[in-house]
Amino acid sequence: MVYHFLYPLSDVYSWLNVFRYITFRTIYATITALAICFVLGPWVIGRLRSLSIDQPIRSDGPNSHLLKEGTPTMGGILVIFSVVVSTLIWARLDVNYIWIMLMVTVGFGLVGFCDDYRKLSNGSRGIPGKIRLSAEVVIALFISIVLYLNPDFSSNLTVPFFKTLLPDLGWGYVILSTFIIVGAANAVNLTDGLDGLAISPATMCFATYLLFAYFAGNIKLSGYLQIPYVAGVGELSVFCGAMVGAGIGFLWYNTYPAQIFMGDVGSLSLGGALGTVAILTKQEVLLAIVGGVFVVETVSVIFQVGWFKVSNGNRIFRMAPIHHHFELKGWAEPKVIVRFWIISVILALIAISTLKLR
Repeated sequence: MVYHFLYPLSDVYSWLNVFRYITFRTIYATITALAICFVLGPWVIGRLRSLSIDQPIRSDGPNSHLLKEGTPTMGGILVIFSVVVSTLIWARLDVNYIWIMLMVTVGFGLVGFCDDYRKLSNGSRGIPGKIRLSAEVVIALFISIVLYLNPDFSSNLTVPFFKTLLPDLGWGYVILSTFIIVGAANAVNLTDGLDGLAISPATMCFATYLLFAYFAGNIKLSGYLQIPYVAGVGELSVFCGAMVGAGIGFLWYNTYPAQIFMGDVGSLSLGGALGTVAILTKQEVLLAIVGGVFVVETVSVIFQVGWFKVSNGNRIFRMAPIHHHFELKGWAEPKVIVRFWIISVILALIAISTLKLR
């Protein structure tokens, strides 16, 4: 919005030319989202507490989690609001990819909101799994079809480490992108079980894709780095910057011991947005590396459930997702959280290194 109002005046006031640069607007989108979280955070926490919007605690979880009873949830509303406002202020609104990202973020946030609301009004049981998954698939499928029908967007799949391997999946790309968006949303949702465990790796992922968006949207840099060029996708750096700022701001209140939880409204919107930005930047497969923490958490649940069924009640882990396994092994919650953060940083660096390993 600022770009459209001020940049046209750069012919008169030369200093306004700075709004032309994505880097400048990305920095201030980050700062704006961070400031919104800092300013509104205490009010949101107080408001949620006054409305008794408290996180239901699973009775079958680690006993230490019973102490979290009464902590406000649905704090993801703060993240979504910060990201949407910051993006609308600093991004170019004539780029369709920005609207796609906002649509996915708000859409998955609404699904999560309904799930959280149902849990609060119906004990610990949210929306039936099939209904929630169907809603997620509808949103992701709509976005995937829109992208596939866009003549400027390629259905080729980018494979890390192989610069010339770009298979055209055709309509299969719609299925793949739908799976990635829905899978990422639920992977972040599964990871959101400890204070700050999901928001920090998610923030690191968005910081990584901020770089990929900027490189993919620059025809010279994309050519030099031998990655697919996607016209206009560089503007997603502003959105990713807003996500980074909102993530850091929310972590201020969500870090151990948490004053607020993000709830499904936050985890689903973050995951859906992460999967979508991976697709738009044509770094779909790389998401498995960047978001490796989320992948491991999801795989641990799949293996646990699968082995439980085929082995007549035996378990691989003491509890799934895997972060609970380490808790029950005696690791203090902060130790589990910080070590997962460290792993997410390492994975982000590995993902960025693939830019030169092609």
